[in-house]
Amino acid sequence: MSRRQTADGGSQPNRRDTLECMVWAGTGVLWAMSGGVPVARGLLGDAQAAAASDFSFLQMSDSHIGFNKAANPDALGTLREAVARVKALAVKPSFIIHTGDITHLSKPAEFDNADQVYAETALQMHAVPGEHDLIDEDRGKAYLDRYGKGTNGAGWYSFDDHGVHFIGLVNVADLKAGGLGNLGTEQLAWLENDLKDKSASTPIVVFAHIPLYVLYRQWGWGTDDGERALALLKRFGSVTVLNGHIHQLAQKVEGNMTFHTALSTAFPQPSPGSAPSPGPMVVPAERLRSLLGLSTVTLRQGNKPLAIVDTTLAT
Repeated sequence: MSRRQTADGGSQPNRRDTLECMVWAGTGVLWAMSGGVPVARGLLGDAQAAAASDFSFLQMSDSHIGFNKAANPDALGTLREAVARVKALAVKPSFIIHTGDITHLSKPAEFDNADQVYAETALQMHAVPGEHDLIDEDRGKAYLDRYGKGTNGAGWYSFDDHGVHFIGLVNVADLKAGGLGNLGTEQLAWLENDLKDKSASTPIVVFAHIPLYVLYRQWGWGTDDGERALALLKRFGSVTVLNGHIHQLAQKVEGNMTFHTALSTAFPQPSPGSAPSPGPMVVPAERLRSLLGLSTVTLRQGNKPLAIVDTTLAT
């Protein structure tokens, strides 16, 4: 990859290289934002140094509490391992963003077990549902009763923290053909209204379960009307979009938008097109924890970098 020199003597990938960048991996990756251009700076040590003085939060995803098949017979146990890592962090993040599929079957006991383990972090959790969180008899009431206070519709909402505008979107309540996500007219109208008074210089973090762009249509890995949401976000100088659902790292940069899809804490899935269909992927037991993990996101005020570090349970 060709690189260009920065004022401080470092180097950055040029725009063409950046736009081509999409990584499928299971190890730690640090992305730093500088002038709207992401820069790969290093691994966990760099992120810990950044976290010492800046606002940070965690992204956790796809806990699938209740899952007990061959791909991971103890999803609650691997969540406990992830939470133990959170508790051991030298610098406490401000909160957790959970990008959906807290549970596997939306059962009360699954929600109870998840809540109990996440409570050990002593951190507030901002969640959006995955499709597995909305399959109770009342089609999402179990999720909304626990996590939906103060939200709109199927659970979408926004909030502000440290000058950053966070937007939680729900794209799993009305899946389209092939399993593609969908936001719907009501939610898109709400999003347009939510953004209308925001300055273009406001940093935006959007989180939803299924990727907003179509990552792999054949497996339903994308959002049917996601482009309409992205069009509303284009005028902002810094937009970070966090997703789960695919249980593997996928990073993409387009203009001032950075897309990041996190690891699961439960089980891996195959990379797009590498198997007949998506679903839990059985790997040797000694490899499983290298494919599970969480993300730390650090935001710096002003013209400073935003960094995303993915940490596996094996590191």
